[in-house]
Amino acid sequence: MTLLLHLLELFDIKSFLLFLSVFLLVFDYIKTKTPKNFPPGPWSLPFIGDLHHIDFSKVHLQFVKFAEKYGDVFSIRFFGPRIAVLSGHKLLREAYVNQGENFADRPSLPIIADIVGDKGLVASSGYAWKQQRRFALHTLRNFGLGKRSLEPSILQECRYLNEALVNEQGKSFDAQWLINNAVSNIISVLVFGDRFEYTNDDFQSLLKDINEVVFLEGGIWAQLYNMFPWVMRRVPGPHKKIFSKWNKVVAFVRNKIEDHQANFDQSNPRDYIDCFLEEMEKWKDDEASGFNLENLCYCTLDLFVAGTETTSTTLYWGLLYMIKYPEIQRKVQEEIDRVVGSSRQPSVADRENMPYIDAVIHETQRFANILPLNVGRSATNDTQVGDYIIPKGTMVVAPLTSVLFDEMEWETPYTFNPGHFLDAEGKFRRREAFLPFSMGKRVCLGEQLARMELFLFFTSLLQRFSFSAPDGVEPSLDYRLGATLSPKPYQLCAIPR
Repeated sequence: MTLLLHLLELFDIKSFLLFLSVFLLVFDYIKTKTPKNFPPGPWSLPFIGDLHHIDFSKVHLQFVKFAEKYGDVFSIRFFGPRIAVLSGHKLLREAYVNQGENFADRPSLPIIADIVGDKGLVASSGYAWKQQRRFALHTLRNFGLGKRSLEPSILQECRYLNEALVNEQGKSFDAQWLINNAVSNIISVLVFGDRFEYTNDDFQSLLKDINEVVFLEGGIWAQLYNMFPWVMRRVPGPHKKIFSKWNKVVAFVRNKIEDHQANFDQSNPRDYIDCFLEEMEKWKDDEASGFNLENLCYCTLDLFVAGTETTSTTLYWGLLYMIKYPEIQRKVQEEIDRVVGSSRQPSVADRENMPYIDAVIHETQRFANILPLNVGRSATNDTQVGDYIIPKGTMVVAPLTSVLFDEMEWETPYTFNPGHFLDAEGKFRRREAFLPFSMGKRVCLGEQLARMELFLFFTSLLQRFSFSAPDGVEPSLDYRLGATLSPKPYQLCAIPR
């Protein structure tokens, strides 16, 4: 303050403002100056970077345009230093698989840091993340993740969902929250030991809060927070909703943990929370491992949210595609009738005999592109990717849009075409560029669960119902983009078969 008063005595106010402006410009230039051989990108403005180039409602499409102009490795700046963007299947595999250890960390973003810090499974890095990921995979596998032992629980939930759709009596309705609740119940049983009735208003409200906050986190207000956290922490705006709604979800998880602590039986662990409480004793002398109550809260939160949002959004897209493309729906139902019939529920064992349905589900995941920007990573070492050097600590984004719509990999990338996953004989074929779960060290740990859920829920629904748009309504594929890409809310009719 003394220095500031002294400067004001030396200069008149105009001179001082000029000096301050020049100082800030020089400071911003030095802070964001790119090193030698850094990926090229658009010309940025001071402080706001490339924010003036970006429309956050379709940023995934704009990244494709930037790649066409600047190459498959380019850089952009819209919060803090420039970030590196990798495009296309070949480059993604080179970086995230061939050099996977160099891109295993998460970047530190102010809004994430203020919500969870470096805790949990999604935002953490280094030793703690490795220990928590290992433990989560081991524990969830013991409870059936990726195994047939989990199938009865999913099939039971399929029956509950079908009953709920029957109750709609063929009238038009929005299926989003029923689907959300049904899918959430699978991960809820694994982490909390409970499922939640579709009539539970409190749980429905919680799921809606999660949905809204996931949308808000991908918007302009969240990016402004990352750019100017010292200002945004102190001013009102929609970004405050992100914190208030996360606080409600965190409080829900904390309450579940407290319930578990109250009746914890070490000899009979019921779910992920019980197993974590037991593990805490084993790791009590290793604080860096993250086995503490606070980290339990955020690890559970990550499993619950990720296990709910992505699979339910994919199914919500899947039903929209069925009413948009009724001829594909008919082919799906013909295969179900031929292989499964109507007297029993579909089983995971049926999948190998149902190549068309498998292809439709895979094409739904590809075309829906629900994580278009992927989840950001951070370079752990100076690393060469393509012709450029990505310095240690640089945030890296590898948009899945550039992979799932790669014109070098897909015959008709911008068309919903199950034929992408069928060979000339109609048999299912795998595609290397099918990467909706990302790849490398940070590949989605719930991939096997999601695959099982998508097949059983989708096949069960199409076995029992024919889906159509309400009379006079043309189905729209319009979307809303936040942290995930989801359909705009729509109505459908579920007619029992």
